[in-house]
Amino acid sequence: MAKKRPQTKAKPPITDGEIPVVGAREPCPCGSGRRYKACHGRAAAHAVTELVHRPFEGLTGEGDWVALRELVPAATVELTLKDGLPEGVPSVTLATVLPMAWPALRRDDGSVLIGLQNDTASGDISRDLADTLQRALEAEPGTPVQGRRAPAGGPRLQDLLDPKAPFEPVVHSGFEFWVPDAENATPEVTASLERANAAAIPTARLAGVDAAYWCQTPEKNHLRWVMPHPEEQLLDALARLHAAGRSSLAEGTRLVGSFRAHGLTVPVWDLPSGMSAEDVEKPAAEFAERLATALAATEPLTADERRARGGLTNRQVTLS
Repeated sequence: MAKKRPQTKAKPPITDGEIPVVGAREPCPCGSGRRYKACHGRAAAHAVTELVHRPFEGLTGEGDWVALRELVPAATVELTLKDGLPEGVPSVTLATVLPMAWPALRRDDGSVLIGLQNDTASGDISRDLADTLQRALEAEPGTPVQGRRAPAGGPRLQDLLDPKAPFEPVVHSGFEFWVPDAENATPEVTASLERANAAAIPTARLAGVDAAYWCQTPEKNHLRWVMPHPEEQLLDALARLHAAGRSSLAEGTRLVGSFRAHGLTVPVWDLPSGMSAEDVEKPAAEFAERLATALAATEPLTADERRARGGLTNRQVTLS
């Protein structure tokens, strides 16, 4: 007679939150008998790759986050963490770009630089940046932090940054902020600095309105203004102003279209080549008042306004 197998107590089922991440082709730890990629790995991969439409929503200065991610060559912002700075970390600074396209850098003095304009591995830039920030805080001084795919359940920037702290970008003419001591920089960093400076477009942030950036190009200057209003409402308001001949900022300026970037709309104006950032401050403040009135309007668009809206819609470019 065959021997009876000893009975064993059934193991309690593993909840989704307890299932560890394993290799895609390994058996799923849940005990289903399927490979991880065909079982719980499928949901984990979806969570990592699912696109977050407004990754910076809820952060102070959302419009400036978008501008620094997509429009501004060289800028830095001092960040304030919810739980304060860890011991040995004197400061955390967000930068548009870092040398060698590093995601982050822990300097010799322990301070941390985080690069914003890097490729990200998931559909949530905020989660990727939070993962990079956490690893930079723990990195050895004097070392860069490499990119990786952030864990699906990891924190986002909204979980790590102080929501009451100001977000005040400082725009630079070049990338000298990379190296406190340029004479002792490595040849690789020096070469990267020279390339970045050569490609940088002169840019300035307006002081009188939020998230508006003047830039200079050889042919003409531009104003690119990241606005927080819902896209449909903003396009209606811009169409009302355009149809009334009030969408320009001043003589010689022209509203030429808009960008879509990270869930926000960025109207763009052409400016005369001689118009500086200081020159556009007053016209921009006056336009903000006209726009506020147009945003409050509720009556249907007229035929002329609908045509103006169609023209603005046709001149939209999606950056992200």
